[in-house]
Amino acid sequence: MKSCRTCLLPEAAPGADLDATGVCRLCREHRPTDIARTESARRLREADLTQAIEKARGAGPYDCLVPLSGGKDSVYLIHKLKNEHGLRVLAHTTDIDIGEVAWANIRLAVDKLDVEHLVYRPSMDFYRRLFRWLMMNQEARGAVHTISYVYAPLFEGNALKVATDMGIPLVLAGYSPGQPLAERMEYEFPRLAISRVDWTPPELRACGEFSDQDLQRFWDPKRYPAGTIFPRYIAPYHAWKYDQDEIMKKVVQLGLISSTKNASPVFSNYPINWLLMYSDLKNFGFNPYAPEFSALIREGKANRQYWKVMGKIVDFITLKKIYLGRHVARHMEWLGLRDDDLKINRPSRRDWPDFVYDDWAAAAPGRASTALPT
Repeated sequence: MKSCRTCLLPEAAPGADLDATGVCRLCREHRPTDIARTESARRLREADLTQAIEKARGAGPYDCLVPLSGGKDSVYLIHKLKNEHGLRVLAHTTDIDIGEVAWANIRLAVDKLDVEHLVYRPSMDFYRRLFRWLMMNQEARGAVHTISYVYAPLFEGNALKVATDMGIPLVLAGYSPGQPLAERMEYEFPRLAISRVDWTPPELRACGEFSDQDLQRFWDPKRYPAGTIFPRYIAPYHAWKYDQDEIMKKVVQLGLISSTKNASPVFSNYPINWLLMYSDLKNFGFNPYAPEFSALIREGKANRQYWKVMGKIVDFITLKKIYLGRHVARHMEWLGLRDDDLKINRPSRRDWPDFVYDDWAAAAPGRASTALPT
């Protein structure tokens, strides 16, 4: 498959529009002024984050909660918050499909950083039923989007619940720039999304295959009494300068992750991602994570040569179901699925109601609310 000779965006990706020289539309339209505008927004967010951190000091039993997945970003984030900012950090892991490499990273980092760590392991039966239904009823953007934007709200909601119940003022997540999609979050989850919106996906409620007990696993602020103070949920890497390669090196140098291999997202990501990539490669002809890494390459935040090689390797082992790609077959067996079951049969949906988007669009910095918790 052809890809952009500058950022590696696959030709099949929406909006790629490679020209005769092999350069994609996004690279052709990328301007130095865009970089200046992005840097200006980043500085506004950094100032807001600094203020939020200072306000959080001593405001609860911990200054912040950090969702710890075992990837390089969440590990390094805890290091920065504790050792550079002097915060009292509570690490929190939702134990769903975390792989061996990620668990090794978690154990090493928690011991090295000496932070307190809560692990929540919910029902595997619920997740098996959930993943199976979603894979057989994918929305138009494919498996990664379908699963990730139901799965992520579950562990994000778990973190919000712990922070709210314990009176922790900040949840600080290790999302890199470009994660998640901007329509869900840029720097901070919209305040109204946390304080007023039930996060239960309407398609799950409508399908009739999930009980009220199942659906209550999703975040719903209406379960709390009036006047409850909800934490802010912020992605610091959207505010700080971010360099993927530098973080991969730092976590190894600091002894937080044992090797460069373990620091790579290829090895530390959730094993079910291999099935999601497999489904999207089959249905769309390109890796669903390619646009994310292409954006980082375009902005100078990821190594083009590394991903030029690694991207081809990942696609090959995924489609052949070998090496790490063996997780494709393992998860298909766990979910009782065949290739023919991996179906796209639903339109895309927006994540938040209109009133959240209206409020969010008017907020600052960079569309993120600076309001204090309410």
